[in-house]
Amino acid sequence: MFENLSQKLAKTVQNLRGKGRISEDNIAETLREVRMALLEADVALPVIKTFVDAVRSKAKGADVATSLTPGQVFVSILHRELVELMGGAREGFELRAQPPFVVLLAGLQGAGKTTTAAKLARWLIEARKKRVLLVSTDVRRPAAILQLRRLAEQVGTGFHAAESGGDPVAIATSALEAARQGVYDVLIVDTAGRLHVDAELMDEAKAIEARVGAHERLFVVDAMAGQDALNSAKAFSSALDLTGIILTKTDGDSRGGAALSVRHITGKPIVFLGVGEKTDALQPFDPERIANRILGMGDVVALVEQVQGKVDAAEAERLAKKVVSGGKFDLYDLKGQLEQLQSMGGLESLLDKLPAQLAKGGMPTGVGDKELRRQIAIINAMTHCERRRPEIIDGSRRRRIATGSGTQVPDVNRLLKQFTEMQRMMKSMKGGRFRRMLGAWKGGGMPPGFPPLR
Repeated sequence: MFENLSQKLAKTVQNLRGKGRISEDNIAETLREVRMALLEADVALPVIKTFVDAVRSKAKGADVATSLTPGQVFVSILHRELVELMGGAREGFELRAQPPFVVLLAGLQGAGKTTTAAKLARWLIEARKKRVLLVSTDVRRPAAILQLRRLAEQVGTGFHAAESGGDPVAIATSALEAARQGVYDVLIVDTAGRLHVDAELMDEAKAIEARVGAHERLFVVDAMAGQDALNSAKAFSSALDLTGIILTKTDGDSRGGAALSVRHITGKPIVFLGVGEKTDALQPFDPERIANRILGMGDVVALVEQVQGKVDAAEAERLAKKVVSGGKFDLYDLKGQLEQLQSMGGLESLLDKLPAQLAKGGMPTGVGDKELRRQIAIINAMTHCERRRPEIIDGSRRRRIATGSGTQVPDVNRLLKQFTEMQRMMKSMKGGRFRRMLGAWKGGGMPPGFPPLR
């Protein structure tokens, strides 16, 4: 998300470099470019006007310190105003009520409510150590109930079964009673959706909310819907007295207009971002960290959290001991490293959180989940002997491996070349140097055996 906007703003700020001071002329020129960047990002017009006016006012009164350039001062102003636009200080998601704490999810069909319900349950279990019960009141779409049941099994949470065709209000009421009886901390109610906003949809959501007394009423909206997302968010906000918004599919939206506009248009805070399809792809929304990413400063906090939460410490220790003691790095070890990288969303997911000046220039591209699956499939197509002794893999073996993994011989060649480079690196890191690397990883750095960034 924000890729295009980030690139445009970086070019805009670049134009201020070499200027001796901030003047009305270069402010006007720069703000025109900022306005165009926001328009291309599909930010709502009222939001653009408010934002540009605020930046112009702050920039005109800004003093350029002797240690700063006009570009640096302008970036700091943009950062402050972006944070303010998206809600100021982090709102958070606090469970301040007598259990069970009831969360009601509402939104249009296709926005990802059911998946988001499971993601939120997983986040509450892992981050807040809560017992969660899920229930679906979407009786018109039986597949929604079955989908939520299966997702509940995946994330390890409770599920309140309901008959399709039943009364949604009665289902929600019985789920609340089941949550009380089962001593659950949180009840998440997944409501029905429509293809558009209508009176029946609103009445049903309001009736469920009135019966269960939801503490949080969250609107789930597709970030890729652009201006339509804002219109539906505004309609739901006026009908249901929302407490917050969850933006989904933000990993597929390079513009980011909805994230920048929705708080200003609805007056409701963004609480979470859906950043992928998997059940762990939900992040609490932090305006300051998002502003950092928009302005190319990266999100190192999220990067460290991602690495620390996904890396298998036991596997890292095993590899460390093997390399330090002089053991030979083989394709079984490479497979383990690729699987850890896959669990973190691929190299692109990590680079996206680095500051722009570190992430660009010579960094590999396309190392996403699809490429990692291909590389793991290639290793899986090898025999035990080939994984332990890659040097025996000749031309005929490469052709067999390519056929067995559904890839091409050049794919196998690239993987073996990458392996050779990593093997050489591991060989040079015996002893103290590897121990220092492992120590850095334990302190929040990258895992041992991380593929070389070329």
